Amino acid sequence: MAPNQLRADRPLVGDRAAPPVPPDAAPPGEPPRPPRGKRRKKGGGGGRRGIGRFLFGVAKLGLVLGLAGVAVGGIAGYGFYRQAAADLPEHEWLADYQPPQMSRIYAADSKLMAELALERRVFVPIGAIPPRLQAAFVAAEDQNFWSHHGVDPLAIARAVVMNVEGMATGRRAVGASTITQQVAKNMLVGNDRTILRKVREAILAFRLESAMPKDRILEIYLNEIFLGQQAYGVASAAMNYFNKGLDELTPGEMAFLAALPKAPNNYNPNRFPEAAKARRDWVLDRMVEEGALTAAEAETAKQEPIVARGRARPDLVATGPYFTEEVRRELVARFGQDQTTMGGLVVRTSMEPELQAATEQALREGLTNYDRRRGGWRGPVAQISAAPTEWMPALEAVQRPGGMQPGWQLAVVLGVEAREARLSWLERPDGRAQAQPRQGTLPLDDVSWARPVRDGRLGPAPRRMQDVLSPGDVVMVEYVPGREAQGRTPARAARLSLRQIPQVEGAVVALDPATGRVLAMAGGYAFEKSWFNRATQALRQPGSSFKPFVYLPALEMGIPPNQRLLDGPIEIMTPQGLWKPGNYSGQPRGWVTMRTALQQSLNLVTIRLAQEVGIDRVAETAARFHVIPNMPRVLSMALGAGETTVMRMAAGYASFVNGGKEVAPTLIDSVQDRFGKVVWRADTRRCEGCDAGPGSAPPRLVDERRQITDPIAAYQMVSLLQGVVQYGTGSRAGAGLGRPVAGKTGTTNDYMDNWFVGFTPDIVVAVWMGFDEPRSLGTGETGGSNAAPIFHDVVASALKDSPPVPFRAPPGVALVRVQLDNGQTILEPFRPGTENAARPPSDDTVISSDTPVGVDNSLGGLY
Repeated sequence: MAPNQLRADRPLVGDRAAPPVPPDAAPPGEPPRPPRGKRRKKGGGGGRRGIGRFLFGVAKLGLVLGLAGVAVGGIAGYGFYRQAAADLPEHEWLADYQPPQMSRIYAADSKLMAELALERRVFVPIGAIPPRLQAAFVAAEDQNFWSHHGVDPLAIARAVVMNVEGMATGRRAVGASTITQQVAKNMLVGNDRTILRKVREAILAFRLESAMPKDRILEIYLNEIFLGQQAYGVASAAMNYFNKGLDELTPGEMAFLAALPKAPNNYNPNRFPEAAKARRDWVLDRMVEEGALTAAEAETAKQEPIVARGRARPDLVATGPYFTEEVRRELVARFGQDQTTMGGLVVRTSMEPELQAATEQALREGLTNYDRRRGGWRGPVAQISAAPTEWMPALEAVQRPGGMQPGWQLAVVLGVEAREARLSWLERPDGRAQAQPRQGTLPLDDVSWARPVRDGRLGPAPRRMQDVLSPGDVVMVEYVPGREAQGRTPARAARLSLRQIPQVEGAVVALDPATGRVLAMAGGYAFEKSWFNRATQALRQPGSSFKPFVYLPALEMGIPPNQRLLDGPIEIMTPQGLWKPGNYSGQPRGWVTMRTALQQSLNLVTIRLAQEVGIDRVAETAARFHVIPNMPRVLSMALGAGETTVMRMAAGYASFVNGGKEVAPTLIDSVQDRFGKVVWRADTRRCEGCDAGPGSAPPRLVDERRQITDPIAAYQMVSLLQGVVQYGTGSRAGAGLGRPVAGKTGTTNDYMDNWFVGFTPDIVVAVWMGFDEPRSLGTGETGGSNAAPIFHDVVASALKDSPPVPFRAPPGVALVRVQLDNGQTILEPFRPGTENAARPPSDDTVISSDTPVGVDNSLGGLY
C-alpha cells in the first residue's frame, strides 16, 4: 500500500495512523466485551447462516433420498404390477358368458320329471330384473358403480380410515371391492386373501369396464352371486327365501336380498332374525339416499317382518327313475356332462306318467307273485330286543332295505301266538320329529306263502305263526286299509300284511309302433335296489320269442303260412358232436302248418325251417331288425340262443305291426337350449307343404324310414302271432282285453329266462323275467305263465280308454278263408299267387346239415 493511501478502517491521529481497533473492542463509553471465543451466542447473523446451511443440506439429502425412494418404489411397483398382470386370465369371454343353469326333464304331459344341476341357478337377463332390485344391490355393495371405472378410490380411502380406527377395537376389517371387482374375483381370479390377488382383481376390473357395458357387468353379478341356501343369483334366491318371482318382491324383500352378499349365513332370517332385519333396514336407508326409494316407502318396508317361506319345489313325477336315468345318460352322450348339468336344457320326453306307473306296478306284482310262489320266506330284516323300553330306539336305528316300497313299514314283532302276531312300528304324523308308535296284527292266513327254504328247496306251508316269526324280528309290513283286526286284539288295531323284496328281476318296455317313442320303461323291481337297467343294459337269451325272425324269411321267400312242415325227430352232426334238439312237450306232432308250429312254439319245425331258408338269411334278418346285430351262424340261434335286450325286442316286433318300417326307439322327443331354440329333435320327417301359403293343399309328413321287410310279409307275421295269443302259448296275454292282440312267448333252457313280446295296433310291449345271475326259475316257469300276465296288465292300462282297432291289411294281400287243424276257420293272408303254393308233405324224417354248423347244446329256446 502506498504511504499516502488512506485506510477507511483506521482513523487518523495526527499525521500517523491510529492503531487498529480489535474486533472485540467495545465502542467508546461501553464496558469491554469478552473475548470472541468466550462470547455467548444469541442467534446472531452468523449462527443463522450456519443453521440455514445445515437445514439446506438436510433438505437436499432428503430430496435425493426421496427421489431415490420414488425411483426404487416405482421400479418395485412396476415389477409388482408386471408380476400381478402376468398370466391374467382372458376376460373377453365374459361378454358372451352365460351362467350355469339347471336342465329340466319333462314327461309327455309336460310334468316335471327331474332337474339336473350342480348349482341351483335361474338366469335372468338384466332387462327382466326389476330396476329397484338392481338399485338395492348397487346401494348396498357399490354406491359409485355407475360412475367409477372398475375401482373406487373414495371407497378405498374410506375403508382405510375405518380399518385404522377399527384396529384399536379389534373390529373386522372392511373391504372396498366394487361390483366389477367382485365379478373379476368370482369369475376370473379366485378368492385367495392376498395382496397379489387384490391387485390382479383391480387390474381385471379396469379391463372389464373397458370391455363391456355396466349393464352386462351387473347382469353377470346378479346372476352369479351366492346368496345362501344353495341359491346362486337373485332369481333363485327369491324362490328359495320367499317362493316368489323377481317381479313379485316387495321393497323390503329386495333390500333383504341385497343385504345377503356380505355374509349370507350370518343374515339367515330363520337363525338370526335381528341381524337380518338390521342389515335389511340399513340397505333401505341406503336406497333412500340413492333416490331408489322415498323415505315413506322405506319406513313402510321397515315395518314388514322378514318371513322366509322357502321354495315350493314343483311336484316331480313320482315314477320312472329308470326312464329318467336313461334319458340322462343319453343327454351326456349327446351333449356332454357340462352341457347336461349346467346348460339350462329343456328336455321333453315320450314318457306317459300314468302308463309308467301302471307298468311299474304290473312288473312289481308279477315279480312278487313269482317270489311268493317260488322264493319262500328269507327271514326278517333284523333282530332287536322286544322289551318295552328298548324296541323303539332299536327300531329307529334299523335302516330301510333298498327296494322297500314307500307304503311299507319296518315293524318289530312284540308277541307271537298260534294264529297271529302282534307288531308295532313308528310313524311321524304331520312331519313331527318325535316318532309315535303304532300297533297292528298279522294273521296266519296272510303268511301262508312264507314257506321256509332249506338247501335251496321250499319247505311246507306254515301251520302256526311261530313257524315264521319270533319276538324281536324286524320285518316289512304294509297296512291293509279297511280291514281292522278282530277278536282279542285292541280296538282299531291295524291289519297288516307281510312283505318281502323279491330276488327275481324283470324289465318292461312299452313303445308306440308307429313312431318308436318309448311310452314307459321299467328296468327292475326298484331303482333304489339296483340302478342297473335290465331293459337296455342286460343281454339275455330271447328263447322262442326270437322265432318270428326265423319264420319271416320264409314268408319273404313266398312260403305260405299254410305250408305243412315236419315236426319230427332231427339229428344234426356238428363239430361238437351229434345234436338232437327236441320240443318242450317232448313229443313230435308230425306234419303241421307253419301257423300251428309258431302257435305251439315247436322247436323241431323251427330248426328244419332255419335249414331250409338258410342260417345266413336268419342272421341277416336278425341284423336287419336290430335284434341281434352279429348273430353267429349256428342253428341253435334259431331257437333264441343268442343275446339281445328288451328294448331291441320291442323295436323289432314294432316293425311287424307298422308295415315293415324300421323302428328306432327314442326316449327324448326334443331338446331346447336355454334360449328356447330346438337343438335336437327325434322326429326327422320332412314336412311337404308346411311353408305353403293359404289355400294350398294340407301339409304332409314324409316317412323316410327304411323298409326292412315288405308289408305283406309283415302282415302275415302279425296274423301268425295273433294265432299265438288266440290259440297258442300266449293265451294269457290277451285274455279279456277285447281287442286284437298278437305276440310270442319265450322260455330258454332250464327255464332261466321268461319272455313275452306282443302288440296291438297301438302299442308294443316287451317283458322279461329272470335272475341277474342266470339260474333256473323252476320247472314249468314259462314266459306264458310269468311274462304274459305282466304284458296283459300293461296293455289293459294303456288302452283302457281306447276303442278296439283291428290290424290293418296292406294293399295287395290276398285274404282267403281256410280251416285250421283245430277246426277253426280264419282269413289267412297270402302273397298274391301263393294261395295254392303249399307243397305236399314229403317222407323225410331226418335232416342233416350239408355244411358244418356249430351248436351249443346248453343253449336254445324251449317254449
